[in-house]
Amino acid sequence: QVHVVESGGGLVQAGDSLRLSCTVSGRTVRTYAMGWFRQAPGKEREFVGKINWSGGTTSYADSVKDRFTLSRDNAKNTMYLQMNRLKPEDTAVYYCAADPTWVDLRVGGTIDYWGQGTQVTVSS
Repeated sequence: QVHVVESGGGLVQAGDSLRLSCTVSGRTVRTYAMGWFRQAPGKEREFVGKINWSGGTTSYADSVKDRFTLSRDNAKNTMYLQMNRLKPEDTAVYYCAADPTWVDLRVGGTIDYWGQGTQVTVSS
C-alpha cells in the first residue's frame, strides 16, 4: 500500500520561511513527477509547483515563482518545498501529489497518489 505523507506545515508570520516535505512509502517514486497543490478555505484547489523525476525540471505557479523552490531526494523517496517570504495569501492546506506523467500534475489531472495535506498559516 502506498502512503504519501506531508510534513513541515505550521503557523508563521509574513516574511518567514517554511520547508515542507513529502515522503512516499510503499513504492519507489524515483521515476515519478511530484508536485504540490494547495487549497485555501472557500477556494478551489490550485497548482503550486512540480518537479520532474530527476529534479532537473521544475514548474511553478506565477504566485509563488521566485519565492518557492522545489527539490527532491530520490534515495529517500522525498520531495521538498522551500517557501520563502511567505504571505498571508499563502495560507492553505498543502497537498503533495505524485504521478508517472508530468502533464497529469495539474488541476483536473488524473493523479495517481495524493497526500492528506499539511496546514500552512501565515499571519500578517
